[in-house]
Amino acid sequence: MLWVIGATILATSLVLVLLQNFMTPGDVMERKIEHHHAVSDPQFRREMSVLLGPAIVAGNQVAALQNGDEIFPAMLEAIRSAQASITFETFIYWSGDIGETFSKALSERARAGVPVRVTIDWVGSNKMEQSLLDSMQAAGVQLHRYRPLHWYNLGRMNNRTHRKLLVVDGRIGFTGGVGIADLWTGDGGDPENWRDTHFRIEGPVVAQLQAAFNDNWIKTTGQVLNGPSYFPPLEEAGGMDAHVFVASPSGGSESMHLMFLLAIAAAEETIDLAASYFVPDSMLIEALIAARGREVRVRILLPGPHIDAVTVKIASKSDWGALLGAGAEIHIYQPTMLHTKLLVIDDEFVSVGSTNFDMRSIRLNDEASLNIYSNDFATQMTAVFEADLLSAEPYSLADWKSRPWREKLSEKILLPIRSQL
Repeated sequence: MLWVIGATILATSLVLVLLQNFMTPGDVMERKIEHHHAVSDPQFRREMSVLLGPAIVAGNQVAALQNGDEIFPAMLEAIRSAQASITFETFIYWSGDIGETFSKALSERARAGVPVRVTIDWVGSNKMEQSLLDSMQAAGVQLHRYRPLHWYNLGRMNNRTHRKLLVVDGRIGFTGGVGIADLWTGDGGDPENWRDTHFRIEGPVVAQLQAAFNDNWIKTTGQVLNGPSYFPPLEEAGGMDAHVFVASPSGGSESMHLMFLLAIAAAEETIDLAASYFVPDSMLIEALIAARGREVRVRILLPGPHIDAVTVKIASKSDWGALLGAGAEIHIYQPTMLHTKLLVIDDEFVSVGSTNFDMRSIRLNDEASLNIYSNDFATQMTAVFEADLLSAEPYSLADWKSRPWREKLSEKILLPIRSQL
């Protein structure tokens, strides 16, 4: 009889832990945000600064890097040039050629006496061999895996860091969608090489990137990184206004949700969205439909046959009908997995970083986004978006209505776990 009681208690505990991981934060907005002003209106910037924080700062230069052939050399060049500090946080870090190359570069700087701090997500590094971790730590790299599985944190094992942050000497920063794995190498032109964009940043906003890294470093180690090695005086490097903000379930996950809603509500002419994982909630869908009601052109670029998460592809499609019916365009990228995260509005506003347009990023993951307020940069990113459209196929309302019954059934089956995908 005792074993039955014990088994019942154990089973109940496991169910409670599972439910705790499936729960999303309770403070969720319930009313849509109305259109009151455009992204070019100074009021929009004031609200983005106050509601999301930190404040928008001037004098930045952001360069868009396309695919591994451009991204990895730029990141490695910055690492190898480091003299004062390196801070690096990423979700995916796998063993392989590029993983080994990064490991050697980080280790060499650590042996040269440069403080090297690295945070790698425990789940995202599941394909990283222990020998790679050991070699970096032996060289002096201070490396920590974010939220490794222990009995006392089972209830939070589903909350991961999805941030991609690299800051060198407190002066050069990188963020975007790329992880450290061989599938990001190359030019993004075939199924073995993913399509992605990363961003090299200089100027005062780099300090906000450093603060974003510090956020999880403090959570993981209890140490605060400060001083001129991490936060040196930063002069203006260009003409772009920008800010970085972070979100996590423990510290205001709704900020990402609010950012997307504010930006979409401010659109008056165009919304271009490239989303590697597109599983928005009803408020985001309604915001996009409301934009169409204002005659805003809405173009959405999504992964096609090479998506790495089939469940996401299935769950996503249930929302396409309402968007297509409202006149939004959906385009399906064909050559390889599209991993880009890009939002461009009215040739004025660009949002990039690690955040996907899905409920997991908005409510479960630790994320970081960079918003840039620049007509020139928005025009440049619109050109990048439209170049990707040339490798995509349009998806029509007729296509959606004629999708197989198996897809429709699968969409309903996945409905209860959409926030986890």
